[in-house]
Amino acid sequence: MWSYLANPERFERLARTLTPVMWALAGVLFLVGIPWALVLSPPDYQQSDTVRIMYVHVPAAWLAMAAYAGMGAASFVYFVWRHNLADLAARALAPVGAVFAFLCLATGAIWGRPMWGAWWVWDARLTSMLVLFLLFLGYIALRAAVEDERLAARMGSILAMAGLINLPIIKFSVDWWNTLHQPASVLRFDGPTIHASQLWPLLVMALAFTALLTALVLTSMRTLIAQRRADALMRRREQRLEAEELARS
Repeated sequence: MWSYLANPERFERLARTLTPVMWALAGVLFLVGIPWALVLSPPDYQQSDTVRIMYVHVPAAWLAMAAYAGMGAASFVYFVWRHNLADLAARALAPVGAVFAFLCLATGAIWGRPMWGAWWVWDARLTSMLVLFLLFLGYIALRAAVEDERLAARMGSILAMAGLINLPIIKFSVDWWNTLHQPASVLRFDGPTIHASQLWPLLVMALAFTALLTALVLTSMRTLIAQRRADALMRRREQRLEAEELARS
């Protein structure tokens, strides 16, 4: 599969088909999920309507972690096999993942204020999610700071792979330490503890955000491929002009 998609032309053909499908799917799911989550779902017996922040906060957390896992996997593929398309995937995932991580932190602060009485606490789950956001930013900054594209890709892949150790810390922090953050209520071995009236709109919103993330990443990757092609054409043109100038002289 990797060797098949490593060809930019094959990937471009697949992405050209999938991108509008993902945008359309995200739009349909948001049209269903937003009113279901924010209006039709019942309030929580303890948190009242404040619980509706969950329908954005939880999918944002899931997808920030999924984006970093994808970035780490793509970086590993590039580091081992030097597939340029894998490097482009990591580059495309970084800013999208950073946005979802920020959205998770922002909605968590809004949710935490009425629940905990504070916008921020140095809770293990919150702190590890902040580290994830900083890892995204660090990767983006590193890629922008190093001019040599190959060196930047190699250094970025090392950073992305090293940061993967933070993902299990985020996941299991509520089990390993005594934290304010509640334990998992959906992804559990013994099944979800959340009521179906809230679980189903949450899953629809998670699917909507997943489709949105996929559409954004595919669009970004196609843009990066087009940019690389344009840069290659410009270099060839400059080389041809230099050769013609040398020939005339």
